[in-house]
Amino acid sequence: MAEKLIIEGNTKEELYATMLPQIVSVVELEDDPVANMANVAACIQETFHFWWTGFYRVKEGVLVLGPFQGPLACTRIKKGRGVCGTAWQEAKTIVVPDVDKFPGHIACSSASRSEIVVPFFKDGEIAGVLDIDSEKLNTFDDTDKLWLGKLISAISEKITE
Repeated sequence: MAEKLIIEGNTKEELYATMLPQIVSVVELEDDPVANMANVAACIQETFHFWWTGFYRVKEGVLVLGPFQGPLACTRIKKGRGVCGTAWQEAKTIVVPDVDKFPGHIACSSASRSEIVVPFFKDGEIAGVLDIDSEKLNTFDDTDKLWLGKLISAISEKITE
């Protein structure tokens, strides 16, 4: 079970509720998906201070690293491999409380302890995933799944090519 996250006096729900319209506003007038992914990753990172926040895009049958905030990352991930590849294969959000217990986890960083991956779609096909890692166990829960799902739904047209 994820502990109740409070940052600067705000609950996780309050932070998401404040962040969502800000991100929508930032990407609204920009048509370049890479620029938008970069700003979305930066905004999430600035708000929550996660270990790693970024995007992978489906390119030529593999997930390819996109804009991110955090340490060095894996560049390419095959479908069905690790948390990102599994979220892509299963076409659903995956919350992992302890990455060491996830079969086939790809350790891009040994500091990563928990993870959430949210796929985004274009024309009914997965176009990529939003991947967020924490250096703490049990960071992500249904609140993150709900709000990051809302975020991706609101901006998916602005982050796909």
